[in-house]
Amino acid sequence: MEKPIIVWFRRDLRLADHAALSAAVATGQPVVPVFVLDDASPARWRAGAATRWWLHFSLEQLGRSLAERGGALVLRRGDARQVLVELAAECEAAGVYCTRGYEPWAGDLEIDLRDRLAASGVVLKRFAGALLHDPDRLKTQAGSPFKVFTPFWNALRRVEIARPLDVPPRIPLPAKKPKSERLQDWKLLPRRPDWAGGLRDAWTPGESAARERLVAFLDDGLADYATQRNRPDRAGTSRLSPHLAFGEISVRQCWFAAKSAAGRVPHSDAGPETFLKELAWREFSAHLLHHWPTLPDDPFRKEFAAFPWRPDAKALKAWQRGMTGYPIVDAGMRELWATGWMHNRVRMIVASFLIKDLLQPWQDGEAWFWDTLVDADLANNAASWQWVAGSGADAAPYFRIFNPIKQGETFDPDGSYVRRWVPELAALPAAAIHAPWLARGDVLAAAGVEIGVSYPAPIVDHGEARQAALSAFASLKGSSAD
Repeated sequence: MEKPIIVWFRRDLRLADHAALSAAVATGQPVVPVFVLDDASPARWRAGAATRWWLHFSLEQLGRSLAERGGALVLRRGDARQVLVELAAECEAAGVYCTRGYEPWAGDLEIDLRDRLAASGVVLKRFAGALLHDPDRLKTQAGSPFKVFTPFWNALRRVEIARPLDVPPRIPLPAKKPKSERLQDWKLLPRRPDWAGGLRDAWTPGESAARERLVAFLDDGLADYATQRNRPDRAGTSRLSPHLAFGEISVRQCWFAAKSAAGRVPHSDAGPETFLKELAWREFSAHLLHHWPTLPDDPFRKEFAAFPWRPDAKALKAWQRGMTGYPIVDAGMRELWATGWMHNRVRMIVASFLIKDLLQPWQDGEAWFWDTLVDADLANNAASWQWVAGSGADAAPYFRIFNPIKQGETFDPDGSYVRRWVPELAALPAAAIHAPWLARGDVLAAAGVEIGVSYPAPIVDHGEARQAALSAFASLKGSSAD
């Protein structure tokens, strides 16, 4: 009897461009695809509620896709190391193949798993696939990891990136399929209350939807991406981020598709170039996390450990609920709660507001995003929050403080985005919608808006908050940077 190969699916829930799966099929031996729901990672970084919702439907489609090619997905819960060792013994596997992980705990987990399997004569093979290039192989001329994006981007463009792999035509099952748990029993979906209606309306998880989303973006959005991606009132972004976060499509697939489409984009290569840079920012974040595994918890620039935050549960809650009195901030936070996603420009605005207007620790915003985003990605989340906070690698200067009124007027000039997500302000004219508390009384009355009643007054004065933030930053001067 041929010994099977276990393919351990992680954040790579696809069949295309899956090196571990392709290698397992190429052996000619039976294949046992398995997904392990492992909540043994640090409690702070267990999958959030929105992530679990997406995971349910992504696993459903992965199971169907495997079945169409003769395979069958096995579902197990528990510590991945223990589960995989037990599964290998149960089906007398020859090996366990997986895509390498880059979370802070992933390396130790994989080494421990390798040693446990080896004790039983089972080999663990790890394959690339989560990133464009190995973080241990892309270094500065001095041999150190990159801390600045532009030289990282220039170096990444010079390396040869392998082309994506095709879907294996058939995935052979072992004679005896291991038992699988039922997906429904994992209770990944909300029960009472069912808060996921907006997610269902906004998204279709799974590999097929990811491919369709990429094609649609290349056809309709790539050409104007450079000019439209900062407008939350328009459909100017790819909306591929949750599909990438779950590995329903690989970054290599997106990279090569965009490069191939570049020649067909009329007038300019700015759209494709900007999109490739966004993929590179994702890569840069992953490289930072790999080399500095404390990035999600501690400031990259050590002097920021002494920053004089002013934790305020009431202010944090107002921000989370989209009730700050600043329409562009509130629109973003409500979009996040309703759909599990927020436009990237607005992510920067709401992050700046939490950190610099409210002086709340960036880790609190990071944790809220982790729980509510369908595209929650540890590296992206940590690096982005630290970028806004000024404490990260290649970060925005702390004294760059977004004015939420001007940001709204610049990137949502007609107020369409605010009207969609803050409907109590929908009747206000564009000239008043981003600072309604400054509008004349007759304008507010005509729109049915009463500040402090139908819509909150600003919880802080931005001008005063800006000065407080700058004073707090000035207190750090003289501290040594990393």
